[in-house]
Amino acid sequence: MEEEAGAEKEPLLPARTAGRGYPPRGTFGAGDCPELAASCAVQDASGADHDLYINQAVVFIEDAIQYRSINHRVDSKSLWLYRWYYSKICQWVLSLTITLILALAFIETPSSLTITSDIRYRGTVWEPPCGLTESIELFCFLVFIADISVKSYLIGWEEFRKTKWLLAYILTLVVSLIDWTVSLSFSCTETVRVRRILRPFFLLQNSSMMKKTLKCINRTLPEMASVVLLLAVHLCLFTMFGMLLFARSKDKQQDKEWVRYFHNLPDSLTSLLVLLTTANNPDVMIPAYSKNRAYSIFFILFTVLGNLFLMNLLTAIIYNQFRGYLLKSVQSSLLRRRLGIRAAFEVLCSPKESPVRTNELCVSANTLLQVLQKVEMDSCCKQAILRTVRSCPHGILSAALFQKFFDELDKDPVKQHPPTPEYQSPFLRKVQFAFGHHFFGYLGNIVALANIISICVILVMDADKQLSERDDYFLGAINCFFILYYLLEMLLKILAMGFKRYISYPSNRFDGLLTIILLVLEVSTFAVYGFPHPGWRPEMMGLLSLWDMVRLVNMLIVFRFLRIIPNMKFMALVASTLLDLVKNLRAFAGLLVVVFYAFAITGIVLFKGAVVPMGNISVVNTTSGNRTLQCGTYEQLEYWPNNFDDFAAALVTLWDVMVVNNWQVFLDAFSRYSSPWSKVYFVAWWLISSVIWVNLFVALLLENFIHKWDRHSHRCTLSEIEYQTTVELMFRDVLEEPTEEELMEKLHQHPHLQLCR
Repeated sequence: MEEEAGAEKEPLLPARTAGRGYPPRGTFGAGDCPELAASCAVQDASGADHDLYINQAVVFIEDAIQYRSINHRVDSKSLWLYRWYYSKICQWVLSLTITLILALAFIETPSSLTITSDIRYRGTVWEPPCGLTESIELFCFLVFIADISVKSYLIGWEEFRKTKWLLAYILTLVVSLIDWTVSLSFSCTETVRVRRILRPFFLLQNSSMMKKTLKCINRTLPEMASVVLLLAVHLCLFTMFGMLLFARSKDKQQDKEWVRYFHNLPDSLTSLLVLLTTANNPDVMIPAYSKNRAYSIFFILFTVLGNLFLMNLLTAIIYNQFRGYLLKSVQSSLLRRRLGIRAAFEVLCSPKESPVRTNELCVSANTLLQVLQKVEMDSCCKQAILRTVRSCPHGILSAALFQKFFDELDKDPVKQHPPTPEYQSPFLRKVQFAFGHHFFGYLGNIVALANIISICVILVMDADKQLSERDDYFLGAINCFFILYYLLEMLLKILAMGFKRYISYPSNRFDGLLTIILLVLEVSTFAVYGFPHPGWRPEMMGLLSLWDMVRLVNMLIVFRFLRIIPNMKFMALVASTLLDLVKNLRAFAGLLVVVFYAFAITGIVLFKGAVVPMGNISVVNTTSGNRTLQCGTYEQLEYWPNNFDDFAAALVTLWDVMVVNNWQVFLDAFSRYSSPWSKVYFVAWWLISSVIWVNLFVALLLENFIHKWDRHSHRCTLSEIEYQTTVELMFRDVLEEPTEEELMEKLHQHPHLQLCR
């Protein structure tokens, strides 16, 4: 929830009992806090007040768990509305609405509901009737209006005016509704819809981590701009040198370089910019290099200085700057967590006489247990905190001890596996020891490797055979043998470990699921085609042919070979890094979705229908009528499916450009079919996607792997590698704990919080 301020009818901390003549809630005294001291010095809180304190503490703790701001209304009705808003069903509805409005681009005009995006074969496209997608849009807008209304109420008007994201949220909704009205007025015939390019904002504003990441990128831009400027200078200087070096002359051999790559300033800049990504290397060099080998020095110097030095320097700067800003962002998240826990303590605490007869604010352990029963959090974490609280000897919790209990939230989640069964029979105990030993797992890995090798050998032997000459007997028999072994292995492991302990390991779940699927496929194959025998090559029956079913089985067997990863320690380290990246890349992936979406919609507006098919052109034949197609062009390479005629095709085209392999083909084609200024669009996309986003991904990958490696280097064995790491845990060792003064200062600045001390 965004931070807000506003009037509060029901104060956060209503009257508390002073008790034994001591100042209420640790106040400074009437002189220091005259108004609040008067309000605090009353009789015991009523039952309704007690319930309010409990609910306030529950919300504050849930805010701390989710790293949310505590600056929101905390009266009884607002607390109910707040918890309802952040309930799973409400957040699910909001996420579904965002997904729905983003997905409309696939069915809106121009629709992507065709089998192929090739403009030569696409045929008639179904277009939704006017009002269909607009009705869905209206529903989504109503959900967003309800969302912004609840947010603005909960945080108050004063802070709402200070929150730029919420103001931009309202502006986006207003513009979208106006554009929606215009669409209906024109019967959905208008060509430009502004609201489509604004849709990614709904995804962006709903994720606090995406907003933090965007803020980090924004702060990193000045440092990146210096290197980008240096790259531009490097590119311009070599462009001038190239135009002078490969100027037009009477030598036709040397003129080839001028005609193809250095004909004018835009072509020269484009050629060297593409060379910066090595996409046209060595093509751009060959005409001049064929004339004189000394010309290669020019291109080698340009590539070494630009690609090896400046581009990698840009990566280093992005990594260094982004890590620093991400660390600051994570530090603020830590402050939010500590602040939420401390706010819960302040709500629940009461004065307690210490042995030296001074005020000590404490919380009863029973009160905290009541709060924890109502808090929605991870069950394992909750149980760990409950056990710790129940073991408290005195039943009284100080602020430090209260905070220490919730340090459990910052720990790596280590899963406890169920115990192995205890058998009375000596024979079963021996079986359990034999098949529960890790050597039995190694044997399974060897068998899986043998299975892969046998499949490879048979595939190599049958590679050049015709379908009529292929005999599937050996492959079918081998599959049958190995699948029976996998089934036996799974059953023996379940016997040795017990079913609950067996499925508690992700590798066993992966292994067992694939084994069951393989068994079902194998039984289905036998039921349809019979058992393997020489000449086993029946005709297709049912949905799949025998060869298709055998291929499917073998693909799953190859996939099953991934089971060896946990047993190869250093490979397990890399695999755990990849798993962590999948969890932590949601913010980065979300930003990539935002950029992809915006550029795809922009590309549709600029280039829809620009590429026109030239008829059926053979890959070998490079002529069409009187026109000869140059080798390596859009037409000769048959890149017709890559276009901006619908949203799905635009996404794939942008992906191909981001990879930068042959992206000069798109630069040339769209500059010919639309305008030479189209290069600005593609270069901007390359800068944002391939330069900035990919380097940010590299930075996160490096940080994650270095973190894993450092943790591994301080351990005796690799068997303790953990697979669950969050962005916060990555930086936990270097984060600074907020001080008592910082926490109390933040609490005193709370727009709805009234502290008497």
